[in-house]
Order: sequence, then C-alpha cells, then structure tokens
Amino acid sequence: MAPRSASPYNKVARGILSDMTALTDTFGRQITYLRLSVTDRCDLRCAYCMSEHMTFLPKRDVLSLEELETLSGAFIDRGVRKIRITGGEPLVRRDIMSLMERLGGRLGDGGLDELTLTTNATQLVRFAGDLKSFGVRRINVSLDTLDDEKFERLTRRRALSRVLAGIDAAQAAGLKVKINAVALKGVNQDELPSMIEWAHGRGMDMTLIEVMPLGEIEEDRVDQYLPLTEVRDALEAQWTLTPLDMRTGGPARYVRVEETDGTLGLITPLTNNFCDGCNRMRVTCTGRIYMCLGHTDSVDLRAALRGPQPMKALNDALDRAMLKKPERHNFDISTRNATPAVPRHMSMTGG
Repeated sequence: MAPRSASPYNKVARGILSDMTALTDTFGRQITYLRLSVTDRCDLRCAYCMSEHMTFLPKRDVLSLEELETLSGAFIDRGVRKIRITGGEPLVRRDIMSLMERLGGRLGDGGLDELTLTTNATQLVRFAGDLKSFGVRRINVSLDTLDDEKFERLTRRRALSRVLAGIDAAQAAGLKVKINAVALKGVNQDELPSMIEWAHGRGMDMTLIEVMPLGEIEEDRVDQYLPLTEVRDALEAQWTLTPLDMRTGGPARYVRVEETDGTLGLITPLTNNFCDGCNRMRVTCTGRIYMCLGHTDSVDLRAALRGPQPMKALNDALDRAMLKKPERHNFDISTRNATPAVPRHMSMTGG
C-alpha cells in the first residue's frame, strides 16, 4: 500500500478551524457524531427505502472525495469525535477507500475517536480487509431477512448470498459486526426471533428499527409499520430481556437477551421519541446538512465549500445549523395515504 500523502484540504481546515468552539445547539446538546453520506446510489432497492426506478443525482451535484474530507475535518475540529460513513450504499462510491484511509489518519491524535460505516454488505468481500487496516473497528450491516426469496422481494435484487459472504469476510478481517433490521409488519415479523438467535450465535449484536416515513415509495408505510412495543412484548413472552444502561451515541435502547447471551437494540422513532439526547448531524452527499432526520430544514455546506472563502463560509454555515437544530422530530405514521413526514428518501439523507 502506498504511504498516505498529506492533504492540502486538511491543512487549510486545521489551520483555520482548530480554535473554533464546539458545536452546541440551542438546547445545550453538543454535536459529537457526524453521519456523512458519500453517495445516494445503492446496488439494492429496498422497498421501504426507495422506489424501484430511482433517479440518482448527477455527478456535479455530489461532493468530491476531497470536499468530503475537508468537511469531515471541519466537523472534527469543532468537536465531532465519531464519523459514520453512509449512503445509499457507501461502498459503491468510486475510490471510497481513499477517503476512508485519509479519515483513518485522523483517528487518535487527529481528534477522531471512531470511524465506522453502515453498509448492506454486498461489497464487503472486496473491502473488509482495507476497512480494518484504515482503522475501522466495527460496522453496521443492514439486513432484514435471512430468507432468500423474501430478501429478493424486499430488496428487488437476488443478493443474499453475497451479503452473507460479506459478513463472513468482515468477521474474518476482525471487524465487529452489528446487524440492523427494520421491523416490517407481515414481512419479517415472525422471523425476528430466529434472526436474533442467528446474530447472537455468531457473536453479533442486533438492533431492530421501526420503519420511518421518508420519501414516496410504492407501498403505504401504514401497512409496513410494526411498533417495536409489540415486538418486545412477543420477545418477552419467549425470552428474558434485561434492560442495559448502555449508550453508543445513537438512539437505540438496549437489552440483554439472557437465553442467547447477546445484546438487542431497539430504535423507536414513532412509539418512543428519542430526541432528548441527540448528539448528531447528517450531511448528504451533496453537502446539505440536516439538523434532524425528521425535518426538511437544512443548510447548504456545498455552496460554502465551493465559494471564494470556503473555510470561513463553512464555519459560519455550521454556526447557523446549530441555531436551527430542532428539539425533536415530527415523525407520524398514523394516517393511511398521508404524505411522508419528509419528502426525501433515506438513501438521499444517509442511513
């Protein structure tokens, strides 16, 4: 592997932003976690996430890898300690490993505590070893079923074997894997206990997520929505769930499943608002920062990056974003045929 070269973008960012104040919103919440989307493209078409025939962004609208690095450096210099790379599917972005390598160089003394990513695992056979060598220690894999036919219906692609091979490759490389599954009524509802047993049997934690009303899709999300209160009641009839005082910088609440000796997370944006401790921001691959997943309000960071005084403009834009971060999201899924709470798809915002 070629030695890492110095980045002119990081030099500029560090020189101007190193003495800036930490990012803190008007409710006193300090932002220490950035979820950074590197592409809106994906090699799957999950039915709850995007339409079958998606129109993706033109290349000129997407931040370059150098711009993504500069943006990340600005956040790190303002107190962000964890960056999660997202998409779409981040590993389909061309030359994405060069960005991972450079961000990995910020781990430790460079101000970053953790670099991680969320993936559908289709590309992990190719990239798992590089991710580990660049400092990634754990990843989240989005997987909603272990049934081949059901996987094809959900994702509109026949790729479950590739996903499972990717998980094998990640574990063989020494990456800690957590499985994220969206709970879908009448789809994977009955399969969730066996998926939990499978994940825990392989030493992987698992997190269940309620479907979120983001973007227009072919199905009505009222038909997809499965409250995790209902799932938890069913699991407690089968297993002993012990609540854990455990936080990982995200919205999940955790329990230990005593019978499987594994950890289960529950992310409940609809049945149990989790915004009080929010410490994160999401930036799209176009450089638009969303202060809340459940709001449309945003600030354009791409214009700052491409303007005449990029670092000053970027810093000013981050300050404006802090003033706009709301106290909580506005998700609601109670009305059939309702317009989505947010018109953009999850693949555009970043998972």
